[in-house]
Amino acid sequence: MARPIVGIIGNSHLINDRYRVHGAGLHCSRAVAKVSQCTPLIVPTDPDLVSVEELMDQCDGFLFTGGRPNVHPNEYGHDETEAHGTFDRDRDRIALPLVRALTERGQPYLGVCRGFQEVAVAYGSTLHPEIRELPGRMNHRMPPDGTEEEVFALRQKVTFQDGGPFAALMGDTVVMTNTLHGQGVDETGDRIVIDGVADDGTPEALYVKGASGFTLSVQWHPEYNAENDPVSQKLFGAFGDAVRDWAACGARPKLKSA
Repeated sequence: MARPIVGIIGNSHLINDRYRVHGAGLHCSRAVAKVSQCTPLIVPTDPDLVSVEELMDQCDGFLFTGGRPNVHPNEYGHDETEAHGTFDRDRDRIALPLVRALTERGQPYLGVCRGFQEVAVAYGSTLHPEIRELPGRMNHRMPPDGTEEEVFALRQKVTFQDGGPFAALMGDTVVMTNTLHGQGVDETGDRIVIDGVADDGTPEALYVKGASGFTLSVQWHPEYNAENDPVSQKLFGAFGDAVRDWAACGARPKLKSA
């Protein structure tokens, strides 16, 4: 039997500073294939190439990945500054409406890092470009040096709400995770529930209030070593179960184009 398909939201970048490509990290594909037990399919995030409607009709679930470019601050009512870094406006134009459409339809998705921020922004949250500058916050950015294992080391504690979906999924209210982000959620939109925070209060886990489908999203990178990390196994495993449930119930009605 064919495995359900998970669309992995890709990023645009250059190979050899010349050739523009759409791509996604191997860790993401492995987590979807090996832990979620679904078929990974990298999505070219360009509204000139694909539409939200056809993506939802072709894929059973979606993984909103991390990425170097940030969500453009215009998307949450702020002006662009140098601190906001680089942007990928094509991804913004696919990812944000896709999040909202998936939530409304009840179709499962998992947000990771930038994907976590996309879900938050899609429902009215704002982002701070440098959370390490806020009083009492630590530096969550990727360590500048070290091996891959050192960069992705479990170096922060995340505490979940007692009785919330993350605590139920993990079987505990406290887990250890990596941390590799500069931006963070600042003001929270009405439908965004922050269900987990780092020791310094930085939002690290959320879901969309009132959603009928899987909307769990995290600020850290669970795709790294997902086959061996217990926290990642539970998160990607639950996501895979939700995608299979969606595919099995024949819940893929064709969307009407505008």
